[in-house]
Amino acid sequence: MLDKNGIAKRIAREVKDGMYVNLGIGIPTLVANYIPEGVNVVLQSENGILGMGPFPYEGEEDADLINAGKQTVTLLPGSSIFDSAMSFGMIRGQKVNLTILGAMEVSENGDIANWKIPGKMVKGMGGAMDLVASAKNIIVAMQHVNKAGESKLLPKCDLPLTGVKCVKKIVTELAVLDIINEGGFRLLERAPGVSIEQIKNATAGKLIIEGEIPEMVI
Repeated sequence: MLDKNGIAKRIAREVKDGMYVNLGIGIPTLVANYIPEGVNVVLQSENGILGMGPFPYEGEEDADLINAGKQTVTLLPGSSIFDSAMSFGMIRGQKVNLTILGAMEVSENGDIANWKIPGKMVKGMGGAMDLVASAKNIIVAMQHVNKAGESKLLPKCDLPLTGVKCVKKIVTELAVLDIINEGGFRLLERAPGVSIEQIKNATAGKLIIEGEIPEMVI
């Protein structure tokens, strides 16, 4: 199985040269540490940054430089800082090529729930709803099951939705999957040491297995 850094490292392989990429709160922020050498991308944070770099080393943090999750970040040469109105103009204007988000649930139709658990207080929905409504490509970084061992890849989301039919690909500690047009999680890769049976047992939604499923390369 993969840890959170392993999930981020695998997703970083989906990032292509020249892309503008938004990293959501949680596991997605770790992707900044694993952009492949020679791949030049511009990382965007919806609080108003273009050109984020990896996380700073301990002792080198600047408290004035934070991402949307209030984590300290670094800036690369040529980066820029601006207000959130301009940032959301970029997002709503579909200038972001790839959005990487965390999720609490994803349905087999590509619906995503990632902003609220009923009965728990939240500060607000944040920028996720704008991102899922405007993004050209959405990859979800998430745990396959919750703390109770229950699947988070479902026939239908139980939690309040953030977006409908918008997720393209999912990377978990167990597998890489995409969403097919007819609905269903198509298994693309297995995490190192993970069996098909483990993935079946952890997936409540429709799982589609076609041919030999390779072990993912990290």
